[in-house]
Amino acid sequence: MKRANIVRLVVPAVFILGISLLHYLTPLHLPMLHDIFQRLYYLPIILAAFWFGLRGGLVSSIVVSIMYAPHVLFQWGVHPSLELEKYLEILLYNIVGGVTGLLSQREVARREELHKTARGLEDSYKKLQSQADLVIEIEEQLRRAERLSVLGELSAVLAHEIRNPLGSIKGTAEILKDSFRPGESNYEFLEILLKETDRLNRVVEDFLGLARPLQVERATCDIMAELNEIVTLISTEAAARGVSIELNPAELPAVHGDREKLRQAFLNLLMNGLQATGRGGKLTVSASCPGPAEESPAVVELSFADTGEGIEPDRLNRIFEPFFTTKPDGTGLGLAITQKIVESHGGSIQVASEKGKGTTFTVRLPV
Repeated sequence: MKRANIVRLVVPAVFILGISLLHYLTPLHLPMLHDIFQRLYYLPIILAAFWFGLRGGLVSSIVVSIMYAPHVLFQWGVHPSLELEKYLEILLYNIVGGVTGLLSQREVARREELHKTARGLEDSYKKLQSQADLVIEIEEQLRRAERLSVLGELSAVLAHEIRNPLGSIKGTAEILKDSFRPGESNYEFLEILLKETDRLNRVVEDFLGLARPLQVERATCDIMAELNEIVTLISTEAAARGVSIELNPAELPAVHGDREKLRQAFLNLLMNGLQATGRGGKLTVSASCPGPAEESPAVVELSFADTGEGIEPDRLNRIFEPFFTTKPDGTGLGLAITQKIVESHGGSIQVASEKGKGTTFTVRLPV
């Protein structure tokens, strides 16, 4: 029994016992005091009824009747008219206890009903809020799909109007390059022209890859093996930049996905982290299977964390938008393509960043 309930039981009992003692110990030639004590019995009855409802009110009134009846019978019995009045008072005790307890019980039931209604409204509000968030997310996906649709319409024009002239420019530059020797200024200019032509061609390829529908060839894919290969691939460039790479291995189940597309997504994230991390920094790749150990994992979670400068909060929610970039020479397509690859596998990608402490990309792929 709770301490509060014990106190509520003790208080009326002490009241009833104390008032009864006052009755029995007070001489009968002081009827005014007995009248006062007689009225005091209503206090424990009302308290018990208020705290314990109908049962409390009736029990306390019955106890009062039992305690008070001998006093009436043996001490006031010589006065029949007074005795009748006091028996009527006992009847009134039980009526007050019953009525007060019933009203209190109804009030408690009404209060509980109001609490239940409030909880139901709170749950409904939470559901509405979650549905509103879902609607906002779907609207954002629709807006993104609309932007990609516009890009898709432009892709056909770009394929013809940009790639073909680029091929001609590159071929002409290679022919002219053979006419000069290494070290000559014209030779260096033509090398720059070829380099920028290749860069522009990559931008067009990325743009077309983002615009057209992504074809995913499903097969069993060992995620840890892919990460090991990619980390080995970029380790030379990381060493040249003075950045250390740490891969935390884990036992992961196989993922059913497109190996080449996933490699491209992971490479984009690692190169972004590498370029964002200054000399002496660190790039950490971690893998895990969140969820209870006794159950089969539903997703594989990959984390790509760097110790770079981080991203400003006002830019953080735009980094997956096409053509939005924080790098001077970036195209703003790498992360948009990465998100498209991950989502085409039924997964999700999230980013968390703190200015001056670094950025973490978290990829979740279904098993």
